Amino acid sequence: MNEPILDISYEEEQYKKLAPEDLVVSRLKAILAELKKENSEISVTFASDATIQELNKTYRAKDEPTDILSFVQTDEINDFDWPDFSYEQGDEPEEGNIVLGDIVISLDTLQRNAQSFTVSIDEELFRLLIHGVLHLLGGDHKTNEESEPMLRQQEELLSRLGGKQL
Repeated sequence: MNEPILDISYEEEQYKKLAPEDLVVSRLKAILAELKKENSEISVTFASDATIQELNKTYRAKDEPTDILSFVQTDEINDFDWPDFSYEQGDEPEEGNIVLGDIVISLDTLQRNAQSFTVSIDEELFRLLIHGVLHLLGGDHKTNEESEPMLRQQEELLSRLGGKQL
């Protein structure tokens, strides 16, 4: 089983204080392990409301900031035509990771959400990482109602992984 490949970037250096890279990586690894998708590749960018609003406008025709955007990729290693090589038994190349896609999180909105929902920034960060991964895996929801199956799955995962503060 491959280790996940996780690329974490920050629009501003100070964003690292709210979402430290080591914390984000450990949370993503836990999420992917729980979902049995350890052989995945994901990039996460932490951005401002202005940046995510521009992305939301460009890609979703919604001229407003949002907390998270997920951009699904379909570049699976098996999608390529590999040259036909002859291998000795046991010498086959290791399968690569599946590129799931990119997640962009607005730390401005994350902070407002945490305050509005009276949860810690840490809990809201964990929730958004789960939310983004579920979208990359094909999950979707029409509303933000708690009854939505994907949002129920998100909260169940958050609880199982110890991210929900009671």
